[in-house]
Amino acid sequence: MTSIAIVGPGAIGGTLAAWLAQNADFDVSVCVRTPITDLVVETPEGVIKAAPTVLTGPSQGEPVDWVLVTTKAYSVDATAPWLKALCGPTTRVAIIQNGVEHVSLFAHLVPADRLVPVMINLPASRSAPGRIVQSRHGIIAVPAGQNGEALAELFAHTEIEAATHADFVSQLWVKLTGNCAAIVPALTLRATGPVWSHDMEAIVRALAEECAAVGRAEGAVVPQAVVDSTVENMRAMKEGAIAGSIHADRLAGNPMEIEARNGVIVRLGEKHGIATPANRMLVTLLAASGTPWRSEA
Repeated sequence: MTSIAIVGPGAIGGTLAAWLAQNADFDVSVCVRTPITDLVVETPEGVIKAAPTVLTGPSQGEPVDWVLVTTKAYSVDATAPWLKALCGPTTRVAIIQNGVEHVSLFAHLVPADRLVPVMINLPASRSAPGRIVQSRHGIIAVPAGQNGEALAELFAHTEIEAATHADFVSQLWVKLTGNCAAIVPALTLRATGPVWSHDMEAIVRALAEECAAVGRAEGAVVPQAVVDSTVENMRAMKEGAIAGSIHADRLAGNPMEIEARNGVIVRLGEKHGIATPANRMLVTLLAASGTPWRSEA
């Protein structure tokens, strides 16, 4: 029996927990602040249900084989009590978050050789605690190697495609380049398609070009087609559409992962001597919007 604990079972974590719980060989638990009775996920394959063990405090935890951290990127230190309770000498910890700094953010909490950074594309939204809609099939990418292979194997019998990649860095930066322009509708609270113009295109393209340039300096392969696709996706964004979690969080008045998604482009741009004026400007404006963007924890 493989024991798996999911810390932060929101839309992503709850969906992963529900899929993993379909395997009778897995003992799945979820670590929550607000108790839930079960998980019900509407997936492209139909509704799946699960009743994982629910832990409401670290004192209820004990070492497991795997910890999957699916909290927001700004909540790293808030996971420390859970990790202390759930991690034994051989526990591996998968970091399933936005951004490109998974290992460096958690290395002070868990030995780096037991951390598994994860890139995930899993469109899902939570309508209520434990109630989730998964709108498309999910994709998981992990680094090549023993830990990555073991993480991918957990999802072998699910509808989530998990694979190892020798060039994992490129996986992270391709995703970030595709997502970095979501800061625009997060700031304006308006879909970009209906207000598209040459000037809007210039802003969106600048955001993506800067991200791609910094990613390449970090050793990633980011094809120009990724930049062009980012621009096209924002041009085609329809009225009322939500451009990912950062936009949804702003609409809900929640803290946003702006540091992990655009702030990192500015910071690493400085490291490499790459100017990132578009990302710097929008990060500054969003920080001044009056909506929380950093965790108080």
